[in-house]
Amino acid sequence: MKDGTNVITVRDLYKIYRVGETKVRALNGVDFTIGKGEFCSIVGASGSGKSTLLNMLAGLEKPTKGQIVIAGEHMERKNENELVRFRQAHIGFIFQSFNLMDTMNAVENVALPLTFQGMERKRRTKKAEEMLDMVGLTKYKKHKPTQMSGGQQQRVGVARALVVDPEIIFADEPTGNLDSRTSREVMELMQRVVREKRQTLIMVTHDNELAGFADRIFHIKDGKIIRIEEQTGSGKK
Repeated sequence: MKDGTNVITVRDLYKIYRVGETKVRALNGVDFTIGKGEFCSIVGASGSGKSTLLNMLAGLEKPTKGQIVIAGEHMERKNENELVRFRQAHIGFIFQSFNLMDTMNAVENVALPLTFQGMERKRRTKKAEEMLDMVGLTKYKKHKPTQMSGGQQQRVGVARALVVDPEIIFADEPTGNLDSRTSREVMELMQRVVREKRQTLIMVTHDNELAGFADRIFHIKDGKIIRIEEQTGSGKK
């Protein structure tokens, strides 16, 4: 649940692509705020603009127009090097395809973002092991991705996203490759961890049931947020 501090503010956001002579408005005037410690889902059909919006928030795409302020900094004003440094310091990513390195075991995969930060080996290994304990993979630390189920691999992905202590976690269809029972387990894990750590989680999904794990659901259609659904205490999973 949010604590009153806005960690993300989006104002008048547009993304317009040119396809031949045609202009396609992937985002068509989007405004919202997301608070610290809040879990928000972005839901919409294929082509609604939800993945474009996530990419904008993460600084992976530049807006055509508008403002994106994250942790007090304007994403739209940063150059590529500044965006890379910002992501390394503030943001964790959870992907649908897990994006694990097959040649590395679970500990090495989780520790990888800390390697990019220049943390020395002993410290990053210890931190990675603690994260794997937290996501319930104590017995799988030396396993490589090919030795783990899809659900276990995604738990490694969650641990890797959390190991840098990010303020914000972006999850793009994080359970898209998992069966429904495993999806619920991963969602419950993500929900519990971000609440315990007071982190902000923004998840893109086409699955309304999974979206229901969030505090708020942003429904997006044709590049516009058509409604924001507040989840009551009893409505949350």
